[in-house]
Amino acid sequence: MAVELFELQLEGVAVYRAFCRSKGIRSGTIRDWREIPALPTAAFKEYEVSSLGDDRCAVFYSSGTTRQTSSRHYHSAASLEVYEASADAWFRRRVAARMGGGRFPVLSLTPGAEVAPNSSLVHMFEMVRRRFGDSESQFAGRVDSEGAWHLDGARAEGALEAMRMRGRPGMVVGTAFSFVHLIDWLRDQGRRTELPAGTLVMETGGYKGRSRILPKTELHAGIGEFLDVPGERILCEYGMSELSSQAYLEQGVFVFPPWARATVVCPETMREVAVGEQGLIRIVDLANARSVMALQTEDLAVRHATGFELLGRAVVSEPRGCSLMSS
Repeated sequence: MAVELFELQLEGVAVYRAFCRSKGIRSGTIRDWREIPALPTAAFKEYEVSSLGDDRCAVFYSSGTTRQTSSRHYHSAASLEVYEASADAWFRRRVAARMGGGRFPVLSLTPGAEVAPNSSLVHMFEMVRRRFGDSESQFAGRVDSEGAWHLDGARAEGALEAMRMRGRPGMVVGTAFSFVHLIDWLRDQGRRTELPAGTLVMETGGYKGRSRILPKTELHAGIGEFLDVPGERILCEYGMSELSSQAYLEQGVFVFPPWARATVVCPETMREVAVGEQGLIRIVDLANARSVMALQTEDLAVRHATGFELLGRAVVSEPRGCSLMSS
């Protein structure tokens, strides 16, 4: 299936076709998914990496700092259905299943889709609210005039208190920096809350210069201290605007669904490293039907037998223009 999709993307995505030609790869030359050329994610910042035409109805932008150019990932109604099918299936199996079935309150520390329509993360959280959340579910973020995200601390605290008073476990989701803002707000107010047993917390994404940076262990300790959620009920998600599938942390490693593959490759040779060695994450995501499924990220990781351990962003210069064709 991956090889068939590669042929379609080679034909339909102009920048990818040029990238493959620069490597001497033509139609009919790929036999295995591991051979599919991985386009650097930086290409999404400079080019329209899409086979869509006038049927585009949405675009997701990456959430980099204001000094960076954002990636653009275009979608049609049909490709959004694929995106949601992928996100729903893996979330249902790896996250919602831990809530014991039925609907539950979902508090998102991000803005809602009506004010952040170009965020793939917000789109995913809105899907979670629609498909799993109850009538008490809400978003506690806002967007300022420059497009930056902020936490409405009072609203978040009110939603947490309502969850505590009802005594029903729910889910709190957000970016790492939004949880820092929540912890800071509660600390400044001199308050803590004891969320019902069984509550789940899911944090994702980096800091993007939007808060002070906390080591993962310190962030999770703060969540435990101020929300009374134990470490085993704090989950981590890995995703990006250029993808249509997400990975969840399980027993210390991130795992993608069966329709996506992550390998860790050596930056010098671009060959897969041995188990236990470090390298850059390369992802093949079959749900990326109308863009490019094989992506070379700038994220560092350690390869494990069952997944990868995320280390952070590699310090590399971003390839631009024609340099992408020889990456």
